[in-house]
Amino acid sequence: MGATEETTRRRGRGARERILAAAARLFAQQGITATGMEQVAEEAPVSKRTLYVHFRTKSDLVVAHLQTLASSGRTLEGVLTLEELSPRERILRLFEQPDAEAPAVRGCPFIDAAAEFPDPQSPIHAYAREQKLLMVRLVTTLVAELGCPEPEALAEQLVTLADGAASRAMVLNEPDYGRHARAAAETLLEHALSRAESAGRAGR
Repeated sequence: MGATEETTRRRGRGARERILAAAARLFAQQGITATGMEQVAEEAPVSKRTLYVHFRTKSDLVVAHLQTLASSGRTLEGVLTLEELSPRERILRLFEQPDAEAPAVRGCPFIDAAAEFPDPQSPIHAYAREQKLLMVRLVTTLVAELGCPEPEALAEQLVTLADGAASRAMVLNEPDYGRHARAAAETLLEHALSRAESAGRAGR
């Protein structure tokens, strides 16, 4: 098989996956709005026609990229569904960077996307909002399983800590910055559990 034929065969196989992989690299390196569709096509590599067959608009591509991240388990939200961990361990994993080996700390991709597309009606912003709402629902379920009172309020406090830590870790390029928020999260959980125990004793 000649070099040209091999290149053609490689280009025609798994185009959608290559496009998403290329988009992920470029979005991480230079941001979403700074990345053009033509650049994604070159990086993939696919023709622009093939790119637009799979993703009619850039918005479609970005949402698909975020969906791929969400399903990969490599986000803050992903650790909340790790059934091999206890509810408390899952919550505290929120304060660890999912990609600790990455050369640069990226923060939360959903917050980053929402910041680049601030219009609440944008499908990109809307998807990012859905993931952040899912995050708080998952944490609410976990703190309820622990027996904490007022789980909804506690969950909001914990996800605010996690999102804030992820953002500061990115700005400072400090992968273990979450240790500060983790200490605060442990205090919140201990206080909530202490209240639950006190209420239980009083009810006897």
